[in-house]
Amino acid sequence: MRRLTRREFLKLCAAGAIAVGGSSTLFAIAAEAFQKSRQSVVWVQGAGCAGCSSSMLNTVEPEARELLKKLINLHFHPGLTELQGFKSIVKQYAFARENRGRFILVVEGAIPKAEKGQYFVVGDDENGSPVALTEFIKKLGDMAQSVVALGSCACYGGLLSVKPNPLDNTGLDKIFTQNKVINIPGCPPHPDWVVGTLAHLILYGMPDLDDYGRPQVFYRGLIHNNCPRRQYFDNSIFATSFGEEGCLLELGCKGPLTHGDCSVRLWNNGKSWCVQSGSPCIGCTEPIFPNLTMPFYTRMPRIDLPGINSTADTIGLTLGIATGVGLTAHLAGNALTGRLAGWRKKGGEPDE
Repeated sequence: MRRLTRREFLKLCAAGAIAVGGSSTLFAIAAEAFQKSRQSVVWVQGAGCAGCSSSMLNTVEPEARELLKKLINLHFHPGLTELQGFKSIVKQYAFARENRGRFILVVEGAIPKAEKGQYFVVGDDENGSPVALTEFIKKLGDMAQSVVALGSCACYGGLLSVKPNPLDNTGLDKIFTQNKVINIPGCPPHPDWVVGTLAHLILYGMPDLDDYGRPQVFYRGLIHNNCPRRQYFDNSIFATSFGEEGCLLELGCKGPLTHGDCSVRLWNNGKSWCVQSGSPCIGCTEPIFPNLTMPFYTRMPRIDLPGINSTADTIGLTLGIATGVGLTAHLAGNALTGRLAGWRKKGGEPDE
């Protein structure tokens, strides 16, 4: 049997820790390597609410101050600099040329592409010509070691791409054709997802990505699989108004099709998450968010089953059919094994 190198062992430990929500364990392992080689990061904001930056300030292990002072070298962030317009553009281009292939570009917010990007100008170049966000990101990205799309808007267009979308807001998947973009979707993304991805990039290079460019260590499983209300679903107990006990599928929960580890990692320093707070999952980590997950509080496309309804028009025909087949098989199995027998649709006590 081949022996693991120290580097391989640390990578295995880190991946295992972060997969089960052990962020403190992961960053205790990574801290030494970070301090020896601080990675330069250029952070650019597109069209959005700056919620992803706000989420990052809630990072616990490491804290935001430690992240900025010890772990990464944040060369530029529009909310943390006094440079604007011409001076900012010139400085970022100069930095990128001098550090070609040795910095990470983080992009937050959607990218307006209409009229060659002229609806979102970030400043002027050396000749006084306006620089569109699309041009700015493309030039920086081509010189970066890797590009991180932070938040659903930067990944796939997100809330800014809601139809009719007159500015043609889109994600980085429409800007870069090469396989160098890492998507960290969420509205906003969990701080651990961001810091953990940066940690992996610095220590080990590109993480394993799924078909939508998301790090598999965070987005491999479905929200539904580890939901604390899963037992209600298995026993066909569904809430029909907020505040009731039961699975939230009838109230629009998109957990059965949404990938992420929210239910085991939790938010706000491990205190809670959307479903625990009484809200259905709105599917914010998926490429179809929000155009095909709205209305948020309306059940998924109508599929008549014993004790369950879901919906194909809001999810899209293909996805709705796939969801329906899966839920049908799941409930049929429960019925055959007797797990549904003797349970009411509401409440949780067996019938006599």
